[in-house]
Amino acid sequence: MEAIVYPAWLVALAWTSLALAVLCSAIIVIDIARDHRQHMWIMNVVWPITALYGSAFALWAYFRAGRLSTRNAVEEAKRQGKTPPGKEKPFWQITALGASHCGSGCTVGDIAAEWLIVAFPFAVLGQKIFGAWLLDYILAFLFGVAFQYFTIVPMKNLPKGKGVWAAVKADALSLTAWQVGMYGWMAIAVFVIFRHEIPKTNPVFWFMMQIAMWFGLMTSFPVNWWLIKKGIKERM
Repeated sequence: MEAIVYPAWLVALAWTSLALAVLCSAIIVIDIARDHRQHMWIMNVVWPITALYGSAFALWAYFRAGRLSTRNAVEEAKRQGKTPPGKEKPFWQITALGASHCGSGCTVGDIAAEWLIVAFPFAVLGQKIFGAWLLDYILAFLFGVAFQYFTIVPMKNLPKGKGVWAAVKADALSLTAWQVGMYGWMAIAVFVIFRHEIPKTNPVFWFMMQIAMWFGLMTSFPVNWWLIKKGIKERM
């Protein structure tokens, strides 16, 4: 089979975007480790993962909003009888955090699924990409619910069984909306822009996935808005 060659500028752009995202994620990890751990421990994981697609914007958001919710800052505010910093965020920021929290579980699941497909490829309806999407959804669901579980259980002090069910209710619709956005962009990339499946060993594929995660964030945003307004999902 003849190797697929992509324009040099596109490959360079892909490598640059991926490298910048990894750098931003590493900066967040280092900052968290340097006594800036989040009050909600799962956010110590969410922020670096978000930077893997959010790149410089995620880094800016972390220092602008994430730093307000460090464990030390929240505990100091409580000792002084003040409202913990970050609790009075605009609702759009609360929604964005909820969507990115969901998206981090989806991102981990999608990355794991795509590499599993490389090792164990299978097709659905004659298309390998549909097989990848099926596995993407399954793993994204599992990781997404796990991330939500470790958020809801400590906040509401729920027993394990009720915690799992609460996590499913809070995250199932949100992660589905996220995956729809992600699938939509990847469908455009594969069937319209390139007209072939992009090899997962090529940086262009992961660059397209970065863009797909932004689409996932956009499609899950209104769903998270509704879930949080209804009290089904906790405010981050």
